[in-house]
Amino acid sequence: MPLALITGAARADSIAAGIVPRLRAAGWTVVTSDLADADIHADLSTHDGPDALVAETNRRHGTISALILSHAHDVESGVLDTTAASFDRHVAVNARASLLLIAAFARQAGPDGGAVVALTSDHVTGNLPYGASKGALDRIVISAARELGPRRISANVLNPGPIDTGWMDDETRQALAAATPLGRLGTPADVAAAVEFLVSDEGRWISGQLLKTDGAFSAQF
Repeated sequence: MPLALITGAARADSIAAGIVPRLRAAGWTVVTSDLADADIHADLSTHDGPDALVAETNRRHGTISALILSHAHDVESGVLDTTAASFDRHVAVNARASLLLIAAFARQAGPDGGAVVALTSDHVTGNLPYGASKGALDRIVISAARELGPRRISANVLNPGPIDTGWMDDETRQALAAATPLGRLGTPADVAAAVEFLVSDEGRWISGQLLKTDGAFSAQF
């Protein structure tokens, strides 16, 4: 069975945790670095954590065919109250670790290549270091699609819009659902369906894209 490595699945209601059963049902072996029952752990804020995670996954399970990046560091702050240390940590986890993970993934990929899917967000105002680091992630992944295409590796960024993973109160949930043209909030299962397609043989012709799978939440008139 093909092997997928997913980051960011620590919470049971997270987007990444919703992707795990979908891929397993589709015939993938799935490894996560941060589920409660995971047997591989890595500190992605360090310089060597990403390489160590990929190397240990290879050692225990073999060649990775799909890399799904759903990890994130997120502490809300704006222009006037973001510290240098906070900004640096956001960039280290959300952007630098993703770059290093993609590079390590590409180096170990077999002749059939593989697929990278990274989860991103438009939330910037009032959440500046998170949004800025996600913007850097977007550029890294799209650049990877060009550079790694000759290795038969596809790379895409997926923006799912607002997903209720336990952070919304009732007022927020109702307001965001009302602002979504399809009339409801997205779920981790919706994201999982898109990810499953992008990492499949049929979906890997799609590459170098920032895809919004948000029920038209982001559509402007």
